[in-house]
Amino acid sequence: MSFTTGSLFHRESVKLAELYLAFGDWHTVRDNVVGKNVIQARTLNTLKRVCREVISRLKTLNAEELNFLMAAGHQEQAYLLWVAICRRYKFIADFAVEVVRERYITLKADLSFDDFNSFFNRKSAWHPELDEIRPATRNKLRQVLFKMLREADLLATNNMINATMLSQRLIDLISHSKHQDMLYFPVFESDLRRMVK
Repeated sequence: MSFTTGSLFHRESVKLAELYLAFGDWHTVRDNVVGKNVIQARTLNTLKRVCREVISRLKTLNAEELNFLMAAGHQEQAYLLWVAICRRYKFIADFAVEVVRERYITLKADLSFDDFNSFFNRKSAWHPELDEIRPATRNKLRQVLFKMLREADLLATNNMINATMLSQRLIDLISHSKHQDMLYFPVFESDLRRMVK
């Protein structure tokens, strides 16, 4: 549940992926980012925290996916970064599948804070450690998650779920790696079967 740091980190992720493809080592990337303040953070603590968070997400992507990230357009980059977030955080992955996608395929296109709260309460029945999270932290988690969804263009500013327009190249890439990654997007089952060949 450490995703209270930030957002999609689109710009930062692309920069760090580029450095990794140049250096081939995450420790070197980290040293370079911290030493040169590559992401232009205001404080050293923020710089280190954002760097650590972005690297932890990018590590979930394989070399082919990282190369795609560098070559893709803005929207496809955002979709791939969403996949990385879902791979990194099981809580977010479950929310994407069990709430966002489920609401979309049952033609309930809106997403509310109550949907998050209900999901959180269901998860806490299986994970009692969630009950130890303070209400302020819980609200922050919800706020950050909704921000990520908006930045990935999966949620409109009015909290309506956006249909996902994945390119065939991106579909092939992520379904080849893990078929379940396709479930992180609001896509109808029939469309999903047609897309994944």
